[in-house]
Amino acid sequence: MKFGAVMTTAFAISACAGTMPDPDHRQATPAPVSATCDAAYAQHHIGDAVTEELGLVIRDETGARKLRWGPPNAIWTMDYREDRVNVRYDGDGKIIEITCG
Repeated sequence: MKFGAVMTTAFAISACAGTMPDPDHRQATPAPVSATCDAAYAQHHIGDAVTEELGLVIRDETGARKLRWGPPNAIWTMDYREDRVNVRYDGDGKIIEITCG
């Protein structure tokens, strides 16, 4: 009975020891990367044909993390996300608007 209690306590202590930071080995925390979208950098794509590759280029050019396609006559939610670029296109598959949000 005592052996079981000792082993349970030893296991609990060892589990905690593995999660405690070592003060002598601190690492610098990198600054968070800004992912705020700026659609101005992608306006030259208006009129281009929609492709998956172009969507990734637009996402990268605008600094966004997320890309949302807007097909013709689509209804979108009104939530605003500063890390998202919206690309609307027409029935011919041509980009007609690039915005953030």
